[in-house]
Amino acid sequence: MNPMQQKLESLDKIHDRMEQVRILGHFLTELEKGVTRAAVRDEDGVWRAETWVKEGILAAFRIGIINELASGALSFLDKDTIPPRRFRKEEGVRIVPGGTSVRRGAHIGKGVVIMPPAYVNVGAFVDEETMVDSHALVGSCAQIGKRVHISAAAQIGGVLEPVGALPVVIEDDVIVGGNSGIYEGTIVRGRAVIGAGVVLTASTPVYDAVREQLYRRTAERPLEIPFGAVVVPGSRPLRSEFAMNHNLHVATPIIVKYRDEKTDAATLLEEALR
Repeated sequence: MNPMQQKLESLDKIHDRMEQVRILGHFLTELEKGVTRAAVRDEDGVWRAETWVKEGILAAFRIGIINELASGALSFLDKDTIPPRRFRKEEGVRIVPGGTSVRRGAHIGKGVVIMPPAYVNVGAFVDEETMVDSHALVGSCAQIGKRVHISAAAQIGGVLEPVGALPVVIEDDVIVGGNSGIYEGTIVRGRAVIGAGVVLTASTPVYDAVREQLYRRTAERPLEIPFGAVVVPGSRPLRSEFAMNHNLHVATPIIVKYRDEKTDAATLLEEALR
């Protein structure tokens, strides 16, 4: 057990609220620096949730009180323990004006670009050189790798409770297409491409038309998109008599290929924009 974990576990025994807030402030700073994370990957590539970190974030909500927060002509009401983050030029990030908010306790790596308006919630980890485009959400505790492109209006869901549940994980060099949604602890392995409009949830079956396999969450494992997979929206027919009579289909993500040089060429525009 590391020292910060010990301090968080002693919070409820401390009767001085200012001391509680001080400890939580140090905890959120560790999250912002990236030395503490809500989920970690082991040497075998297996991700696991750090339950004590998520419990610490929940404690910040519990101990916090509603307070007025001002930003120029705008005013907000939120828990005083988790205000919006403020950045300095030397941190090496680019946050374009226009309504973006990054909450305290979120790690934003060097070289990250955030276009407005976007929102990054507490506990999220956004690694170096990633692009978060307009109207995108990075939910609480989501883990985003290096050189990821989260396109406009993409939603990366947050998983704060239950504390043992794995948050959404997007590994290095992934492209997340516009208006897509990745939720409920889904893991997207490195270099995958999630096409525009794809929605991935815990109950979503994903059909691999290349390897002729079916991927879905089990009691032991989350839904996992393989390394380099290119996923696009698809559909499959429903088999009930009523559905067949009316030619009904249900949306289904399909892996149509694995990433190659032609797919990589499509990322050159992003590099030019940087």
